[in-house]
Amino acid sequence: MVWVLSGNVLIAAPSSNDIKPVTLALVPCRQTELSNKAEGNLVYLGIKDKNLSLFVETEEKPTLQLKEIKIMDLYWEDTLQKPFLFFHCKEGSTSAFQSVAYPGWFIATSSVPYQPVFLTQERGLTNDTNFYLDSTS
Repeated sequence: MVWVLSGNVLIAAPSSNDIKPVTLALVPCRQTELSNKAEGNLVYLGIKDKNLSLFVETEEKPTLQLKEIKIMDLYWEDTLQKPFLFFHCKEGSTSAFQSVAYPGWFIATSSVPYQPVFLTQERGLTNDTNFYLDSTS
């Protein structure tokens, strides 16, 4: 599965020649007060070449959303932007992303195609919380 943009929603779709996956921008956080190498590196996540950044919003439970804000604007903020921050943890050849604002909540995809990318507390059950990242320059 790859992540694609459908309107302003990230969805997971089967990889094919007809599908153009998004390119994620991972930008490190400049502030160090929350640094915790056990949890991972602090990063902001955005969609490359779009003014869209991932953030966690609370309704009844934390939900993953896209907000129209440049990821580099978050980087240059003087204060931590917790709803936009994730711990990026390398687990073997994969990466996992845990919300800083809501510890224990991870970015996930369903095994059912064309469902939105979301947050879950259940790792390793029916949802995928580990992702392969391809580097681009």
